[in-house]
Amino acid sequence: MENFKDKTIIMSGGSRGVGLEIAKTLAKDGANVVILAKTTEPHPTLPGTIYTAAEEIEAAGGNALPVVCDIRFEDQVAAAVQQAVDKFGGIDICINNASAIHLSDTVNTPMKRYDLMHNINVRGTFLLSQQCIPHLKKSENAHILTLSPPLNISRKWFGVTLAYTTAKYGMSLVAHGLAEEFQKDNIASNCLWPRTSLDTAAVRNVIGAELVKGSRKPSIYADAAYAVLKRDSSSCTGNFFLDQDILEEEGVTDFDQYAIDSDATLVSDFFVDDNPEDWIQAL
Repeated sequence: MENFKDKTIIMSGGSRGVGLEIAKTLAKDGANVVILAKTTEPHPTLPGTIYTAAEEIEAAGGNALPVVCDIRFEDQVAAAVQQAVDKFGGIDICINNASAIHLSDTVNTPMKRYDLMHNINVRGTFLLSQQCIPHLKKSENAHILTLSPPLNISRKWFGVTLAYTTAKYGMSLVAHGLAEEFQKDNIASNCLWPRTSLDTAAVRNVIGAELVKGSRKPSIYADAAYAVLKRDSSSCTGNFFLDQDILEEEGVTDFDQYAIDSDATLVSDFFVDDNPEDWIQAL
């Protein structure tokens, strides 16, 4: 695929953070971007709503359709997908971006938080993908991209944040199953995860600003997503990609352009084994 002009992307979340960064990167080609989120009013500590996100997407060169939607509910997701099809004529790409996070050990995880994470992360990924599949089957280069980690089964990650780990891994398992089930239909399903921590408002709020120097800009994730989604859906499927690995395959050698502080030691993201102690100490 040369670019994403007139291609339609539907994304869960996307009102801020890495989701919005990916949306704007695709919008530069003239893509149609449908964002599904509940954020109609600004969060006290997190900037952006689906309406401000739509304005940014259109300013970048794309067409935006903001849809108020709670991806935990089947009727809302089905209606949102239909709105996307009615507006733009089909769906070419589904991006499972929405994710809830609560970093705590087992004893200190309220069940309402457990349920929220699993309903948004796992059920939401399954549901949005399911609703998009009939339309993706009609696309020339259909992709499902899930923003979730490689399946690292090291016990240290389960032992620190069991509920969150199983919720994120559930997203990856869904994506992996979709790759096998729909390969015959040339619908690609891949996971993408950052090799390092990314500097987003959500990371600053949840983890704290102390890890920011060792983080990268969200644009590295967006550039990697762009590269994955351009690949041939008939052959590029069932992968657990890391953003840096993808960009290296694309010939990128200058990663300082993504650095927050080029002199700082990079901090690997959750579930990437290079130096997990940084996260464990931060928690």
